[in-house]
Amino acid sequence: MRKSVIFLIILLLIIVGAGGYLGYRIYMANKDRTDTTSTNANSEEEVVEEKQIQIFNGDERPVAVMIDNHKDAWAQSGLNDSYMVYEIIVEGSETRLMALFKGKDVGIIGPVRSSRHYFLDYALENDAIYGHIGWSPQAESDIDLLNVNNINGLIYDSGRERTEDAIYWRSSQRYAPHNCYTSTASLLRQAAELGYSTTSDKKSVLHYVTDEVDLGETAIVANSVSIPFSYLQNVKFEYDATTQRYTRYARGVLQTDANTGEALTTKNIIVEFAQNYTLNDSENKGRQGLNNVDTLDGYYITNGKAIKITCEKTDRAEQTVYKDEAGNEIDVNDGNTYVEICPLSAEVTFE
Repeated sequence: MRKSVIFLIILLLIIVGAGGYLGYRIYMANKDRTDTTSTNANSEEEVVEEKQIQIFNGDERPVAVMIDNHKDAWAQSGLNDSYMVYEIIVEGSETRLMALFKGKDVGIIGPVRSSRHYFLDYALENDAIYGHIGWSPQAESDIDLLNVNNINGLIYDSGRERTEDAIYWRSSQRYAPHNCYTSTASLLRQAAELGYSTTSDKKSVLHYVTDEVDLGETAIVANSVSIPFSYLQNVKFEYDATTQRYTRYARGVLQTDANTGEALTTKNIIVEFAQNYTLNDSENKGRQGLNNVDTLDGYYITNGKAIKITCEKTDRAEQTVYKDEAGNEIDVNDGNTYVEICPLSAEVTFE
C-alpha cells in the first residue's frame, strides 16, 4: 500500500512538472511571436515615416507671392525655399514669377511685384493665400470676381525699412519698384486678421512619389534645357548628376538666392506651351492674356531626362493634371518644381 502511494505521488509530480514545462514552452513561443510582430510593426512604421513626402505635407495653407524678375530685381530672396515656382510671360517681353511656400518660415521674400490675372489660376489651384503689391486692371477685376484670398501691398506696404509688425516693407539697398519684401509669417498673420483660413486639406497639384523617378531609356536626354520665352528672356537649366538637381540661369547669368547666396536649383521642371496675346485693357501697356484652360503640350524633366506630357486644366480654379503620352498621370520626384509656361513659339531645346 505504501509503495502504491509513493508511486502515485511520483507520477503526479512528473505530470505536474511536464505540464509546467509545456506551459513554459508555449508561453515563450507566444512571447517570441509577439515580439516579432511588434518589431515588424515598428519597422513598417519607420519605413512609412521615412518615405513620407517632404516637399508637400502638413495642413498649413500655401502662400503664393508675386516675384519681380526684371534683371534689376536679381538676386531674388526666398525662391530656394519654395515648393513650386511658376514663370509666365508678361508685358515688355519680360517674365514674372509666382513662388509658393508651405510649412516653411521664410523671413525674406521678394522683391514683390504686382498681380497679373492668369497667375491667379495657379494660386487658386494650389489653394494659396495670394501676396502681391498692386495689379493690372484685369487682375484687379478677377481677384474680386474669383474671390481670391489676397493681401495687397497697396494697402499693407509700410513704405519704409522692416519693422516687427510690417506686412510688406522696403529695402534701402534697392530702388523702387524693385525693393518691396514680405515674409511667410507676415502674410499668414495678416491672413488670419482678414479672416482667411490659414490651413488647407487640398491635395498637392503634383503626384509626388518618394522613390526616384526613372523616365526610362526612351526618354529625351536633358542635361541642359533651354527655354526662350522671348528675345529678351531665355532661361536655361543645367543638370548636376552628383546632386541630381538643375541649376537655373537667365539671360546667361547664374541665378542665386539673395538670402543665402546659393545658386537657384530645382529637382523638377515642367514646361507648358500656351498661347499668349496682347490685351486691349484701359492702360494700353501691352499686357498679356493666356489661353491656359485647355489641354496643353509640354515636357516633364527630371534627373537628366525629359518626356512629352499633356497639361489638362478644365477651369481656372481646377488643378492642372499632368499626363504622359499613354494618358497616365505622371509621378513627380519629391522636390521643388519650376513650371515654365512659355509661348507656343518658344523653341525649347535639350542637350
